[in-house]
Amino acid sequence: MANVSLRTYTFLDALQPQFATFMGKTARGFLPVPGQASLFIEIAPGIAINRVTDVALKATKVQPALQVVERAYGLLEVHHFDQGEVLSAGKAVLDHLELAEDQRTKPKVLTNQIIRAVEAYQTQIINRNSSGMMILPGESLFILETEPAGYVAFAANEAEKAAHISLINVTPYGAFGRLYLSGSEAEIDAAASAAISAIESIKGRAPDKFVDK
Repeated sequence: MANVSLRTYTFLDALQPQFATFMGKTARGFLPVPGQASLFIEIAPGIAINRVTDVALKATKVQPALQVVERAYGLLEVHHFDQGEVLSAGKAVLDHLELAEDQRTKPKVLTNQIIRAVEAYQTQIINRNSSGMMILPGESLFILETEPAGYVAFAANEAEKAAHISLINVTPYGAFGRLYLSGSEAEIDAAASAAISAIESIKGRAPDKFVDK
């Protein structure tokens, strides 16, 4: 499909409990449950995600939890207990776009920071602006920012697999993806390592370069 860029294409083999529940709380579509396989697809321009959703749903039995349509970027999440259904949905979309998986944009980490022993006043600010678990005073906070945005979902899921943490917030759409996790110092160190490794493991093409005119 001409003039469509594949920004994110990432398969999650099994949604972890907190991440699946977070989507269930914040998404407007068909809500996933832990253990289901999931696929995040992000493209540009955003309006084309409507056709992508149509293709995925007509070709398979997957259900969509997220469809975000912005002017620049569009994001779709689909899930199913059968990994084969999810992978088939992805193949149908790639065939429609006339693209291969390796033509996705290779993600990069823009922000990677850990705040140790967060102060009580800062936890109040964070909790007022989050949709997930609460961070408590004295816990450590891990903040990750990715480009493209959709890959932060994979980072969140892998971090939850690797450590006992609380998922505070995930934003997998927009210009940048953002992830906030809290927990003990040791658990946050493990989660941060898993999240960054997950992003660095994804292969793809170099990001598009935009030139101001």
